[in-house]
Amino acid sequence: MKIITYALIVFSTLCTLGAQLILKNVVSHPNAKSAMGTGVISFLETTLSHPLTWLALVLQGTGYISWLIVISREKLAVSFALSGSTFYLLTAFSAWYFYSERLTAYQWTGIIFISFGVLLIAYHGR
Repeated sequence: MKIITYALIVFSTLCTLGAQLILKNVVSHPNAKSAMGTGVISFLETTLSHPLTWLALVLQGTGYISWLIVISREKLAVSFALSGSTFYLLTAFSAWYFYSERLTAYQWTGIIFISFGVLLIAYHGR
């Protein structure tokens, strides 16, 4: 696998992570929480009218474009394993750092095992 492909996998993963963190920010806003209490339609209207929702969509779309390049060059299973193992870890750390979310030792252990397993798939897939 070429270094540019690794870079595109990281870029795509970071785009997805960034979009998810932005969306978490949107749905954590008091207006979104209040709208959720009145129904799904109200919640969707509130969240879809928030500019950050559209920023997250653009970011996710940018990641998809880079992902298309990745999977045109590499095996899907290998590429996804690399992206997935990175994504699990970065999501857990980011949720802790930005939103003070806490995982138990068992949950961290599970993330480590999953990451190790997908790295084995990526390594063996070469």
